[in-house]
Amino acid sequence: MTACSNNGSSTGSADTSAQKTTTTAAQTVTSKEIGHKTAEEYGKVVALTFDDGPNTTTTGEVLDLFEQYGARGTFFLIGDNINEQSAQNVRRAYEMGNEIANHSKTHSYMNEMTPDEIKAEIDYTSDRIYDITGQKPKFFRPPYIAVNQTMFDTIDLTFINGFGCTDYENSVTADQRYERTMKQVRDGAIILLHDQEGNFQTVQALERLIPDLQAQGYELVTLSELFFAKGVELDKDKDIIYSYADQTTMYG
Repeated sequence: MTACSNNGSSTGSADTSAQKTTTTAAQTVTSKEIGHKTAEEYGKVVALTFDDGPNTTTTGEVLDLFEQYGARGTFFLIGDNINEQSAQNVRRAYEMGNEIANHSKTHSYMNEMTPDEIKAEIDYTSDRIYDITGQKPKFFRPPYIAVNQTMFDTIDLTFINGFGCTDYENSVTADQRYERTMKQVRDGAIILLHDQEGNFQTVQALERLIPDLQAQGYELVTLSELFFAKGVELDKDKDIIYSYADQTTMYG
């Protein structure tokens, strides 16, 4: 079982001597791109995000709940987990209106890699996502939330962290996952969960979490919708790893 740290602190050392190698214009998400509604029509929004898929079990169960409750989210894929069978759930997620994002090829410590190795990790998974959906991903979650300046300089995607509940550990019960998430939720929050193979306790937590968030007036949206709804323009030249939409500093 792979795991992502989500405590808002870097597990990798920053390479402050590295120089920017590319310049990217700010990314503005438009209502046409969202295809849902205008920013003014959104109320409170939360982005449920899932790491370490895809697979033929847990990913599908999460999608069943999304379909039942009319929710949307974002799935961060590990490239090595994409095969002919698991790709069916990627395609299903995309066709349901969910967003597909990059979580590397091998789920390794990318802060220990060279620029070429980092690029290979990203390109492999982005290419596989494009093969299935016809769209390249816009967002990246670093494995273990381990980052350094070389990664920011090399990866031309928006970095995403999130508020987590340690749901990659079997010892954390479904009730604890629910309670920890509900304590952290806020308008514009990104929630970090895992849909890795067999993570059924997170599915159980979602059975309560999704309807309870909706009952509190939250719309469960993709990351693109979240930033659009909050009026946030993303600039990939800013070294920010987002846990909430209007974050302006590295870890918030």
